[in-house]
Amino acid sequence: MGSGDYFGVGERALALLDELAGLKRSDRVLDVGCGLGRLAWPLSSRLAGRGSYDGFDTARPYIDWCAGNLGLDPARFRFRHADIRTSLYNPAGAIEAERFRFPWPDRSFDLAIATSLFTHLLPAAARNYLGEIGRMLDRGGRLFASFFLLDERGRAAVAAGTALQPFSSAIEHGLVQDPTAPESAVAYDAGWLFETLAAAGFAVSAAHPGYWKGRPGLEYQDLVVAARKG
Repeated sequence: MGSGDYFGVGERALALLDELAGLKRSDRVLDVGCGLGRLAWPLSSRLAGRGSYDGFDTARPYIDWCAGNLGLDPARFRFRHADIRTSLYNPAGAIEAERFRFPWPDRSFDLAIATSLFTHLLPAAARNYLGEIGRMLDRGGRLFASFFLLDERGRAAVAAGTALQPFSSAIEHGLVQDPTAPESAVAYDAGWLFETLAAAGFAVSAAHPGYWKGRPGLEYQDLVVAARKG
């Protein structure tokens, strides 16, 4: 699940949601790739009224742990396993990521969170996920997501060998760190990503470079905030 203090990581993410995505107490939140619920825990003290949280992950042990150990109100904080095939977390999964349909009706959420998720999805899966997130969000809903973006700065850092995250092998629409395990780290061409976001109905409001590119940044990965167009 990565390094760092469980509670500290969650609180830091919550602060970024406040600052960059305008978190509201009434938000209906979808956490795509929720892991061990690092965000669910601090959100439990913030969401009120119609505010709710739904998280899903491909790793059943994470979902079982969240449901059994966080002690959150199951009527408002729900965790779901999605049997999606991934070489990292669920190699025997029954569903291909590029064909997975999110199990909620259209416009079910106001805020979608996807941190350290797209960095492990190949482009066809990413296109599907962005389309599904766009379908899930209500008008004006927001997406807060992290990526490895191959913009001018990212490509220059990779070419110069100064990137903290090495990417060595080309794929369609990006690069991967390890061609033998491509989902271990995926970087997308920035132009392709922004076109894909637009096709899914999003307008990008901000893109904050990550410090994986060898320069100061808000977080290690690049952060993108986008709004669902009406």
